[in-house]
Amino acid sequence: MLSQKEKILQTAVKTIETESKAIANLITLLDDEFAQAIICLYNSKGRVIITGIGKSAIIATKIVATLNSTGTPAVFMHAADAIHGDLGTIQDDDTVICVSKSGDTPEIKVLVPLIKARGNTIIAITSNKTSFLGKQANFVLHAFAEKEACPNNLAPTTSTTTQLVMGDALAVSLLELRGFSKKDFARFHPGGSLGKKLYLRVRDLTILNEKPQVYPDTSVKDVIIEISHKMLGVTAVVENDKIIGIITDGDLRRMLTKAPTINGLTAKDIMSVNPKKIDNNAMAVKAIEMMEKYGITQLLAEENGKYAGVVHIHNLTKEGII
Repeated sequence: MLSQKEKILQTAVKTIETESKAIANLITLLDDEFAQAIICLYNSKGRVIITGIGKSAIIATKIVATLNSTGTPAVFMHAADAIHGDLGTIQDDDTVICVSKSGDTPEIKVLVPLIKARGNTIIAITSNKTSFLGKQANFVLHAFAEKEACPNNLAPTTSTTTQLVMGDALAVSLLELRGFSKKDFARFHPGGSLGKKLYLRVRDLTILNEKPQVYPDTSVKDVIIEISHKMLGVTAVVENDKIIGIITDGDLRRMLTKAPTINGLTAKDIMSVNPKKIDNNAMAVKAIEMMEKYGITQLLAEENGKYAGVVHIHNLTKEGII
């Protein structure tokens, strides 16, 4: 007899297996009609209006979000609200995507003829190609789900998963057609960590920090003061505006354990030469890669061969890109 934990794991495995098989089967359902629907959306002069009801409406909102973030203007319109006043959401050049497992819900049966009467193109995402929606739509994306993962074959599980995957296939196909680049993605995601990884540069961080610097003949005492005042745990050793060395907190500690006195010592006596540097115009993610590679927490930045400042791991953490 299975234990409670074993039963739970067995159910979870069965759910994932059922849904994964349905997803894999979608590949066999992709046809010329899918390609024509994508071309239609690509050539459209209007927006994409996506509608549905129940759990399909929730999937529709996710597809809207994906399209908007990848360069295709999209708007969600709830099917029930549409037949009670929100039909005005649809403009003349808009293309409407209806998401419905059965394709025969009462709201869809009322809504679809109203959309057709306006002359808008309808794309169906449905499990049933022979449904009312399937027959009325200009294009059908067949998101077939043989059975729900729910043991009663009732709760929308497999069907909503196939709808979501078909929506992703649609969005990514459009993205490819549009030649949507990383720069474009960053423009649509400026506030999140994803966007920052694509647009944030080292110079955007070095400008936030003090710019610690000493010269080769600066006394060790003044080096300590500079590092303490600038609060970055490091200072560049500069000559003619160029970086010739670096002194870190660690260098100071090692010096104090070895030298009997600091009298007469200067920056050039304790600095590390050939420090790890990064161009001030490099992407911030490059700074992360270098810090991870060399096991360090700060980098000296330079611009046009001249010392530009310090980027610290705390800057990267604060921006949320680590």
